[in-house]
Amino acid sequence: MQKRAVLVSDPLSAQAIASLKSAPDISVHEVKGLSEDALVPLVREIDAWIVRGATKVTRRLIEGAPRLRWVARAGAGLDNIDVVAAKERGIAVLNVPGANAVAVAELVFGLLLGLLRKIPAADASLRRGEWEKSRFQGRELRGKTLGIVGLGKIGRAVAKRAQAFEMTCVGHDPLVPEADARALGVEPLSLDTLLARADIVTLHAPMMAETKGLFGAAQFARMPKGAILVNAARGGLVDEAALVAALRSGQLGGAALDVFGEEPPSDWILVNLPNVVATPHVGAATVEAQEAVGEEIVKLLLAAMARP
Repeated sequence: MQKRAVLVSDPLSAQAIASLKSAPDISVHEVKGLSEDALVPLVREIDAWIVRGATKVTRRLIEGAPRLRWVARAGAGLDNIDVVAAKERGIAVLNVPGANAVAVAELVFGLLLGLLRKIPAADASLRRGEWEKSRFQGRELRGKTLGIVGLGKIGRAVAKRAQAFEMTCVGHDPLVPEADARALGVEPLSLDTLLARADIVTLHAPMMAETKGLFGAAQFARMPKGAILVNAARGGLVDEAALVAALRSGQLGGAALDVFGEEPPSDWILVNLPNVVATPHVGAATVEAQEAVGEEIVKLLLAAMARP
C-alpha cells in the first residue's frame, strides 16, 4: 500500500515528529521557513499538512494540492489558514485550541507584573549600575477588577490564576452561558459594562471578520481613565493607532502586548512607548506547550487519517 505523504512546514517537537514517523503508512517531509512559491511544488502530492503559525496555507497552495485531505494547525488560531478555501475542497482543518492555554495565561500575568511593577525598566536601570528604588514604585494586582474578553480555554485559565491573585473577574463571551461563566468565578457582563467596570482588560477572543478591530477609540474611551489593556490573543483585535493615542493621552495607563497587527511590526512606535511592556508573540513558546501542541495535533491527525 502506498504511504500517505504528510508535510510538516513549521517546527514541531522531536517527540511529535517521532510519533508521526512511527505510523506505518505515513511518509513525513519536514521543511521550515519556506515562501509560498517554494511550497507550491511540495504540496502537489501531499495528503496531509501540519503547520504552526508561520506557514500561510493560502488558497493558491490549497488549490495546488489535489490530494490534500487534512490541514492540521499545531495551536489554537486558524487565521493563517484559508479555511473557506479548504472547506470548498472538502479538506478537514484540525487544531488544538487548549494545548497552550496555561502557557499563554502565565504570560498574561508575566506581562502584567512586568508593567505594574516596572520590572523591565528596573532591570535595565540596575544593569546600568543605578540604584533608584523611588523610580519604580508599582501597583498590585490584588483588589483589581479583571475584564476577560473571551472565555475559551485560555480565558478560563486566566480567570483561575487571577483569582489566586485575589482579583475580581468579570467576563464577556456571547458563546458561553451565564451559568458556565459564574461557575468559573466570573461575573458575565455585556462588553460595554465590562469596559466600564474593569481596571484591566485582557483579550482572548478569536481573530475573525467579526472581531477585527474589536478594540478601538470608542472602547478605550469607555474604560476607566488609567485602565490597562492586555493582548496575548491576536494583534488584529486592536486598532493600534487608537491604542497609541489612548496611551499617549493617558486614557489608558498602560498596555501589555504579545501580539501585533503586523508581525514583526514595521512601525515600532507602539512598542517604544514608556507605558508599554511587550514580547514578540511568545505566548505559546514554552517547552511544555510546544510538546503538548505537537503531540496532540499528531494524535488528532493520525486518528482522522485512520478513519475511512
